[in-house]
Amino acid sequence: MDRALQEFTFELMRHAAEQGLSKVTVTEGNFSITVENTPVEAAAVAPTAAAPAAAPAAVQESAAQPEEESYSGTVVSAPLVGTFYAANAPEEPPIVSVGDTVTKGQTLCIIEAMKTMNTIESPCDGKVQKILVTNGELVEYHQPLIVIE
Repeated sequence: MDRALQEFTFELMRHAAEQGLSKVTVTEGNFSITVENTPVEAAAVAPTAAAPAAAPAAVQESAAQPEEESYSGTVVSAPLVGTFYAANAPEEPPIVSVGDTVTKGQTLCIIEAMKTMNTIESPCDGKVQKILVTNGELVEYHQPLIVIE
């Protein structure tokens, strides 16, 4: 996928989620992507007749999730769903470690999604305070990855 289209798609996904849009479709040539958002609250209020047990399961699942921790410093979150990699290759050391000083734009980690390696860059200068995920872990959209002071 073209890098500009990929960035546009991620930005569109973020905007759609912020605005509560339920469906957005983008098409370019033979490439098409659809983003759908079904809020948990809506599913709990209006369960469908075909799946009456779906709403309670969704409510239980969200209740089981721990409350988000607050971190002092800048939290770098996952811009997409994928597999977190701390190093460029399995036999190499991590790109950054706790205590390392980083500069804005420096690569912090990699997230693999659909066989594409996406580098995640530091949004600011600072020191790596915490790394919140482990190498090879599946990460969710907006999941906190690294805290920079």
